[in-house]
Amino acid sequence: MSDLIPPYGGTLKDLRLDAAAADEARGRALELPGWDLTERQLCDLELLANGGFSPLDGFMNQADYERVVTDMRLADGTLWPMPITLDVSEAFAGRLATGDQVVLRDPEGVALAILTVSDIWRPDRAAEAEAVFGTRDTAHPGAAYLLQRSHPVYLGGRVEALELPSHYDFPHLRLTPAETRARFARSGWRRVVAFQTRNPMHRAHVELTFLAARQAEANLLIHPVVGMTKPGDVDHYSRVRCYEHVLKKYPEQTTALSLLPLAMRMGGPREAVWHAIIRRNYGCTHFIVGRDHAGPGKDSQGDEIYGPYDAQALVTEHAAELGIEMVPFRMMVYVQERAGYAPIDEVDEARETVMNISGTEFRRRMREGLEIPDWFGYPEVVAELRRTYPPRARQGFTLFFTGLSGSGKSTVANAVMVKLMERGGRAVALLDGDVVRKHLSSELGFSKEHRDLNIRRIGFVAAEITRNGGAAICAPIAPYASTRRDVRAMVEAANGGFIEIHVATPIEECERRDRKGLYAKARAGQITGFTGIDDPYEAPVEPELRIDTTDCTPDEAAQQVLLKLESLGYIDLR
Repeated sequence: MSDLIPPYGGTLKDLRLDAAAADEARGRALELPGWDLTERQLCDLELLANGGFSPLDGFMNQADYERVVTDMRLADGTLWPMPITLDVSEAFAGRLATGDQVVLRDPEGVALAILTVSDIWRPDRAAEAEAVFGTRDTAHPGAAYLLQRSHPVYLGGRVEALELPSHYDFPHLRLTPAETRARFARSGWRRVVAFQTRNPMHRAHVELTFLAARQAEANLLIHPVVGMTKPGDVDHYSRVRCYEHVLKKYPEQTTALSLLPLAMRMGGPREAVWHAIIRRNYGCTHFIVGRDHAGPGKDSQGDEIYGPYDAQALVTEHAAELGIEMVPFRMMVYVQERAGYAPIDEVDEARETVMNISGTEFRRRMREGLEIPDWFGYPEVVAELRRTYPPRARQGFTLFFTGLSGSGKSTVANAVMVKLMERGGRAVALLDGDVVRKHLSSELGFSKEHRDLNIRRIGFVAAEITRNGGAAICAPIAPYASTRRDVRAMVEAANGGFIEIHVATPIEECERRDRKGLYAKARAGQITGFTGIDDPYEAPVEPELRIDTTDCTPDEAAQQVLLKLESLGYIDLR
């Protein structure tokens, strides 16, 4: 293996203890305070433990973190673009002091690692978002995670791994950096170009990678991310099945497929540098950097967050330190006269016919069950995606009614439920706020924390109904926008539709109705924290549908909902 490219920093870190030490540490772990890792932290821990994040040997201390945020360097000057931090709650951090040890557990409670705490601090997460992502706009997934989902205290310290996280899916493809390097050495691969992807591969991607490998005179590693990606992306199970089909399109012994358990931040230029470091640790000598590499798309004003070639420029700027050669993405287009693909800069568009299907058009065709031409996608890949994403008429969906108490949410939701059941063809379940409170959340109060937990429970159940092709009808007050966003993300991650319906009946009308006498009690001070009186209601800004029931019967409101479902393709009223 001496001929392989050396790992970043010179040494491939392996933070796993040997068997005897790991057994001893598991015994100690029983007496230590424990932290259940989030999905992102679980991904980070795996790449710390297996050396993917070499030269890091744990979650960053405060000095490393602060310099990475401001200068893209560790405290010792080593180029490193992305903070790798362990965020925890105020309550958990309050029990700790520097020098303490913490056991890090997976969601099932399995002890994976022990962290020796070197630093405890409260970062300025807004400043971190601005420096790392170039924005605090929560339309950026990385900024949204940092500002809305991460915990307020960071722990830094060295990690001793007891074992890697368990994966029961595609174990033959989950190679560590040491394992990919051993495979390259056995196969005699000394020049390897890595292709980063979080999407299914179509014919243009295959042609691109063929071209990149030829130019680099290298073998090819298809290295898709199967940790956290951009919300709304195709799930990794479907994507990996697609990659396995695509792998057969390459000549034997030229191309390998391995899965990367990375939690992407969608950090554009910084993320491209980070990806290059990781691929060097996996033994690759070349790395394809795409147009708008790891870009999150547009901000809340509709402007692109990063320029199309910002990532390539930053990787080029640091090429000498990275020690891995960038292969810039060349857009491949199908040329009708050639009956094949060619780089766009080699096509005479005045004389040749360029054919293309945008991502938006591809999704529309999938949604409506329309043909996908063979020149665009391999039939096996398209068939695989159709299994996961059937036409909307066969997909599950969630109708999420939100509005003030007395606005008419439950009445309209019941009317819609009856009309959908009358039509048949789909299982329908109603998750009314009061009913859920009685059967699912009876122990909860009405603090903000408990309200959020109640809505997330509703979202979890709705996502499972949706995942299995049913229609979930939810009718809670759901006063907080961030919690509603979380529920939308849960449902969309279950490959279903989420239709937010704001029942926008004015508070004056809701208070006039006051069938339960709650507004009167709130005005009299007999109950506190009542939404619309002394607790805020954050009205949806862009719901799929807005209904005012002041002068609208339940039948009329239900018909508006059905018409919206038809316009979106989930039902056919003809």
